[in-house]
Amino acid sequence: MTDSMNPPLSYEASASTTHPHVGTTLPTEVISSLKNSRFLHLATCDGLTPHISLMSYTYLPSTPYDPYPTIIMTTNPSSRKTNHLLTNPRVSLLVHDWVSHRPPTRAPNPDGREGSPPPAATRSSLASLLLNLNTSALSSISTTITGTARFLESGSDEEAWCKKQHLENNTFEEEIGTFGQQQQEPGQRRASVSIDSDVRVVVVRVREGRIADWKGGVKDWQLVLEGEESQEPLVNGVPSA
Repeated sequence: MTDSMNPPLSYEASASTTHPHVGTTLPTEVISSLKNSRFLHLATCDGLTPHISLMSYTYLPSTPYDPYPTIIMTTNPSSRKTNHLLTNPRVSLLVHDWVSHRPPTRAPNPDGREGSPPPAATRSSLASLLLNLNTSALSSISTTITGTARFLESGSDEEAWCKKQHLENNTFEEEIGTFGQQQQEPGQRRASVSIDSDVRVVVVRVREGRIADWKGGVKDWQLVLEGEESQEPLVNGVPSA
């Protein structure tokens, strides 16, 4: 009989920094999660009450405005998360690569920048279905990303550029519905986000966080570009100071 007082075999003390990884590129597990997941969980807080939202997003390894990997999201200006971010821009993002697999996006980026998954080669509906099932079965990790959210200035070139990238990365090829029925005619594409004129664009620089696998293992990570110094040690994916 297992002693109920003993931790499970997968237990790892995670209140302090665990298996720290500092590198000039993101860990491959983080890149895989960000490219394969269709949604992420955005946690915000107004100082008293935490709030979590399920968000469509766009991941880019860099932008013309920031050399760091960047996550782009949009939010209604009157939403609770917008109010939270205006008073407290610190956020935590949770990305599962096994929750939902992204269908192919509308078009490749014209400048060759790789981001949220590139368009897949043409394939049959059955092949697409099997690929998604296999991908879901093989995926096994999630990553937490901590950072500071930034609202882009309305009407700026950066906002227009990020809106365009976000729309393209969330316009998908026809998807397979129940019993393999196509929801749209072949060749049609559908945007999963609505970008109105008053929508606010939010970006989060990807610099630090934690990887967790299905066995309970954890690893803290931090991205430091060449020529920069590492920040203070991480504790559970968050700077200790």
